[in-house]
Amino acid sequence: MPAPRNLAELEADIARDLDLIAHPRAEWLKPKTIGGAPVLDCLVVGAGQCGIAVAFALLRDKVRNILVLDRAPEGREGPWTTYARMHALRSWKDQTGPDLNIPSLTYQAWHEAIHGADHFRDMRLIPRESWNDYLLWFRRVVGIPVRNGVAAGAISPAATDDGLPCLRVETSDGPMHARKIVLATGQEGVGAPYLPDFVAALPPRFRAHAWEQIDFAALRGKRVAVLGAGASAFDNAAVALESGATTVDLFCRRAEPMIIQPYRWLTFAGFLRHMGEMPDEWRWRFLSFILGLREGFPADTYARVTRHPNFTMHVGRPWTGARGADGRVILDTPRGPFTADFLICGTGTRMDAASVPCLANCADNVATWGDRFVPPDSERDERLLRFPYLDPSSAFTEREPGRTPWIRDIHLFGFGTTMSFGPAGASINAMAIAAPRVAAGVTRGLFAADMPRLHGELLAYDVPQVVLDPARVAAD
Repeated sequence: MPAPRNLAELEADIARDLDLIAHPRAEWLKPKTIGGAPVLDCLVVGAGQCGIAVAFALLRDKVRNILVLDRAPEGREGPWTTYARMHALRSWKDQTGPDLNIPSLTYQAWHEAIHGADHFRDMRLIPRESWNDYLLWFRRVVGIPVRNGVAAGAISPAATDDGLPCLRVETSDGPMHARKIVLATGQEGVGAPYLPDFVAALPPRFRAHAWEQIDFAALRGKRVAVLGAGASAFDNAAVALESGATTVDLFCRRAEPMIIQPYRWLTFAGFLRHMGEMPDEWRWRFLSFILGLREGFPADTYARVTRHPNFTMHVGRPWTGARGADGRVILDTPRGPFTADFLICGTGTRMDAASVPCLANCADNVATWGDRFVPPDSERDERLLRFPYLDPSSAFTEREPGRTPWIRDIHLFGFGTTMSFGPAGASINAMAIAAPRVAAGVTRGLFAADMPRLHGELLAYDVPQVVLDPARVAAD
């Protein structure tokens, strides 16, 4: 079949492809209500790449009564046009993602339909703005229902009119009910952006986390200090330099910066598909090592800062304290004080269920790795023990069984899944494997709850395949 010459032809191919692979076609879920009001089969919180990927996987399994919420306006979901400050994605350009391995839905198919095959061939990496445009097109073309500008709040238990368990979610649009919820909240996941306490204590005019909206134009002529040596820290340092900062100094705690990218090594089917099935000691051994290394920064990112003569990288020099003085900030370090006008922390996230509004009614009973596993002393890491301990369906588990049994119907698809499954909830490379796994956890729960109804329907099923000719039947 010749490649489509434009987007309209590609979308026609997609419609045909999805019809060709629509088996099994049978609808299997029945509408539920509470007080006569409809109940969703699944509510997905977050309309970034993870949310639309798992929503698409659910649609493919004929779970159509779904809704995806996002607090951001359309086009501002996720990091790509907000706090992502790299020029291009760090993943390979021929990766698969929310397409779930359907060729006509891949980024490459979309890009070639718009710009041509030669343009894709000559492109090194995917521009982040193009990836964002692709995600918006993807959700439209596969029919994912998204409601933007709606924030999700506390989840609590409820029951449908026919007695099945479900969940109530407080939202900025009023309460909603769903049998299942997927929290697809990306990097934040089950926590919040982390700042060292002494930095958080400073007035906001002196500091920001790398994930915040930063007025870089206001840093022109300023001395900027950046904490962290991951790719995001370098991206923010680069934007500050490009915005006219007088100097930018990046501080790395390690004596030797991380220049190896372990995520390159683990991108193979065995790891991505099966790490979550392995014994706890092996999951901890692999993932504590990987997360302990932190994410390396690529050559393009490094070149972007080193082309500026006013950039300096300080290795083996963590920050140990900070205080304001004469309209500036004095940082304490093992090699003496350092004075800056503004601080940017590329320090990632800290797992803390209590900081997540959706989990306000159950945060104290969300089990963590620290509740379930005791690592060897040589491998102990308090930061990683804070990660939630998820069941095989990526649902939360209880610290104290029986107190909040309803959290088994809340599934996580974000960075917080890393200790349980590997980098499945925050990695484009893992999405084609991870999203169907999360969707299968949702459908398994829906199926299990519906078994009495389905068994009754089986017993009542009486559709004949053939009409017998009485004249050809011999009977005593």
